[in-house]
Amino acid sequence: MDLSKIKTLIDFVGRSNITELSVTEKDVTVRIFRTSPDQEAAAEPAQKAGLTTSFADDAGSDASSRLEKTSYAVKAPVFGVLHRTPAPGEPPFVAIGDDVEEGQTLFIIEAMKVFNTIAAPRSGRITRLTEIDDGEVETGDLLAEIA
Repeated sequence: MDLSKIKTLIDFVGRSNITELSVTEKDVTVRIFRTSPDQEAAAEPAQKAGLTTSFADDAGSDASSRLEKTSYAVKAPVFGVLHRTPAPGEPPFVAIGDDVEEGQTLFIIEAMKVFNTIAAPRSGRITRLTEIDDGEVETGDLLAEIA
């Protein structure tokens, strides 16, 4: 693996919410870790399908929304290709109106051949869902809202 590829991987991890990335090419494996004292780990240990990531944010910023906290926004933690289904031709993980449990898979974001599983940050009902499927999303894009 050449130095420019390694630099690209480091830059990718630096601008995303990924805390660990492992890439193997031929006989060389590069593992990149990112930690900071004020950052909560957004990624759990790697699983067979990839990393599990959950990201929650308050839906509104006015005082009444902060008091009620009835809706949570699920945002894209990384830039990549959003997949709403586990595989082509299969039904989506969730639809509007579905009840979800905390930790349940909502989406997969593919970034540099790494599949990041986006999990529900809390239990509730899907009230809003992105129309993007097999298309690119940016870090921070709204993917779903859970009430």
